[in-house]
Amino acid sequence: MTYCVGLCLKDGLVFLSDTRTNAGVDQIGTFRKMTLFQEKDRFFTLMSAGNLAITQAVKEILLQGQLLNGKNLWTAENTHDAAVVIGDAIKQVYERDHRALEKAGIDFNCNLIFGGQVKGERPRLFNIYSAGNFIEATPETCYFQIGESKYGKPILDRVLNFNTSLNLATKCALISMDSTLNSNISVGLPLDLLVYEKNSLKANKLVTMDESNPYFQMIHQLWGEKLRAAFNSISEPSWSGANKSSAISAPAKKMGAVPVNRQPAKSKAKEVTPAVKKSVKKTSVKAKAK
Repeated sequence: MTYCVGLCLKDGLVFLSDTRTNAGVDQIGTFRKMTLFQEKDRFFTLMSAGNLAITQAVKEILLQGQLLNGKNLWTAENTHDAAVVIGDAIKQVYERDHRALEKAGIDFNCNLIFGGQVKGERPRLFNIYSAGNFIEATPETCYFQIGESKYGKPILDRVLNFNTSLNLATKCALISMDSTLNSNISVGLPLDLLVYEKNSLKANKLVTMDESNPYFQMIHQLWGEKLRAAFNSISEPSWSGANKSSAISAPAKKMGAVPVNRQPAKSKAKEVTPAVKKSVKKTSVKAKAK
């Protein structure tokens, strides 16, 4: 599996991805999920989740500069048009492979985060789906996640907004990743981190982080300690009501035990004795004889 998160903020973009693609007992696969596309007037980043063969096929079409409806990433007028190009690349791979995948019982699974900037426009971020359609990040919804997103989502929802600084957002993204790594073996190190500063059109802050990275080590240790400290600082529930701030039973409405409705015992049918059975049988034979 994988976990990737992309943030679109007033000062730029933050991209973070793991590199694990397989977490079997005797086989662990590691592949890069972040790809950079750079030209003098544009800078794009693509992160992928889903079937590795499908996402690699899509990436290869883009890297080759193949024209899709007359455009590629190098000729698209803006980042939105570049997202359309990626959607068209997904559709091309689908048309080529979906029948064979269906016969093999494999879903066409491809989910991408794509963002960047063309000179003269603001930085933009998109979540592109298996059908080739996409949505764009907004100031109200300023981040996207793909892959194992549930473990790292709470910290993003509590901390991030469009005006968050790039440094604070970077810390938030790394804590989100650490929470995911701690809870899911299908996500793993090393990590690829890119912090893109608005209008730079360059990857000035790009790093690959493994378990020896001092900043990530510090986050992993301190985040666990601070969480436990915050948990221990919260009062335990007071059932007696002696401590009003932690009273748990009042003024909540008390609920009694649920009564058990017992069904009345069914009256047993009278057993027919062998003698009675024999008498009934004789009577039946006589009736037939008449």
